[in-house]
Amino acid sequence: MRRFAEQVLVITGSATGIGAATALRFAAEGANVACLDINEADNDATAASAGAEGVETMALKCDVRSSEDQQAAFDRVMEAWGRIDVLVACAGVYVGGPLPEIPLDRWEDIVAVNLTGVLISNSLAAPVMTAQARGSIINIASMAAKTSWPYSAEYSGTKSGVVGITRSAAMELGPHGITVNAVCAGNTLTDMVRKVAGEVGATVGMTAAEWLDMRANDTAVKRLARPEEIAGVVAFLASDDARYLTGQAIEVDGGLILS
Repeated sequence: MRRFAEQVLVITGSATGIGAATALRFAAEGANVACLDINEADNDATAASAGAEGVETMALKCDVRSSEDQQAAFDRVMEAWGRIDVLVACAGVYVGGPLPEIPLDRWEDIVAVNLTGVLISNSLAAPVMTAQARGSIINIASMAAKTSWPYSAEYSGTKSGVVGITRSAAMELGPHGITVNAVCAGNTLTDMVRKVAGEVGATVGMTAAEWLDMRANDTAVKRLARPEEIAGVVAFLASDDARYLTGQAIEVDGGLILS
């Protein structure tokens, strides 16, 4: 099924994990894909894999903390394809630690990536989609936007902010035919989560594998997500089936919040 034939996807954080899986999902469904990431080697690989689906792709080095980088990337997309139908703001990082030990520069950096980067992406996509009178924006938040644990104030704070941006943008852009939603992903088997497992597990005397098992047992389904499962929900939110769904922060967490 090629639901996005002749459409254009712009995705940040596309080099690995959920972002890479999402780029491949949209390519498989016919979208031309612009991959924006600071990690050039893996981002090039994502774009090449997406192109194997018979669509056009481009890999653009982009630091989402920089409005200049993002503007240049969006300009390249418009020069090449003349439209943006879907924005997926996926770029994000995780850091954490005891509240009294959070250095200001680390806080400012995670805000710049996880929150400011999303705001910039949304603000650049908005006028393009408004001119088209149609579009879909999906911001990747986290279940940490709705619940949290000790030592995660920085991450939870930024992801809660993503939900706030999403809700306001949905109200502002809805009259122009644009839907804006957030995906609050649960723990997903990505390189970032495996790194977190090692770091956070060590603080509580657990191996990375033990920490991941504990997080899996926190869910109703007793396992962690695969990146492709998050990508499937993102694709639904960008599809015609979701045109009356906006301003939502959808939990894709295996029932973690419930349990």
